[in-house]
Amino acid sequence: MIRPINFGFNEQTAASNAFQKNGAQAEVQQNALQEFDAFVKILRQNGVQVMVIDDTPELHTPDSVFPNNWISFHENGSVVLYPMQAENRRLERKVFGAIKEAFAINRVFDLTHFEQQNQFLEGTGSMVLDRKYKLAYASLSPRTNEVVLAEFCRLSGYRSILFHAEDETGKAIYHTNVLMALGDHFAVICLDSIPNNTEKSMVKTALQQSGKEIIEIDFGQMNAFAGNMLQLENNAGESLLAMSETAFLSLKEAQIKTLEKFCRLIYSPLNTIETNGGGSARCMMAEVFLPVKTV
Repeated sequence: MIRPINFGFNEQTAASNAFQKNGAQAEVQQNALQEFDAFVKILRQNGVQVMVIDDTPELHTPDSVFPNNWISFHENGSVVLYPMQAENRRLERKVFGAIKEAFAINRVFDLTHFEQQNQFLEGTGSMVLDRKYKLAYASLSPRTNEVVLAEFCRLSGYRSILFHAEDETGKAIYHTNVLMALGDHFAVICLDSIPNNTEKSMVKTALQQSGKEIIEIDFGQMNAFAGNMLQLENNAGESLLAMSETAFLSLKEAQIKTLEKFCRLIYSPLNTIETNGGGSARCMMAEVFLPVKTV
């Protein structure tokens, strides 16, 4: 997780991110920092190992709190760097050196050259990965390009489940991870956002064939970031489902009971980050499957 230093509304990402709202900027950085620290504290109190890297004041990176878009870590020791649409988001890679010092990395797949062709794939925002079955669910958008997705799949051995998703106004949803989240045995998804019935059926079939119980959310819940969750495992081997307070409060009792069959739910207030940044809890966590370096 990246502790922000210049968090704020990013004009460069706003055109494609309908979840962003340019609210009052007074104390935005201070409030975002308080939300970040409180979220990290809750994760650690629940036994989750969290590595926090401080953002640096050099180069303006208002979205640095969302590291999962530019980097992903994989069980085979590889790291993938992704092409970002906004130029100031490309600068977030400045902290990669600190990451390389902390973890044992045996290979880096660098897809950032696609930026020169204006083709983008923003990590586990653009893709929701089923790591067990090697499936990459991805909704096409200005930030999720089919060509780059195909290259990721070629390099990683994943198979893509490609579809189109729209909000209530018919605008392409900017990132797949705001409409769906995967756990080991469940999927939280706004199926109403997939207008094409053939594609909707394809997504449902893929989820069911990989043993996922489907928990549907509506547009209102999606807009409250109920699709932006992440399953974690704590030091005791317990499965947790991390989300924002806004997302948790949007869930219905039956949905909570279903999720609690698989995970213990934890949540934290992230209102400033959600409003100004257009992302939530899942976007703030780049899950690491690499071994830590030993001396």
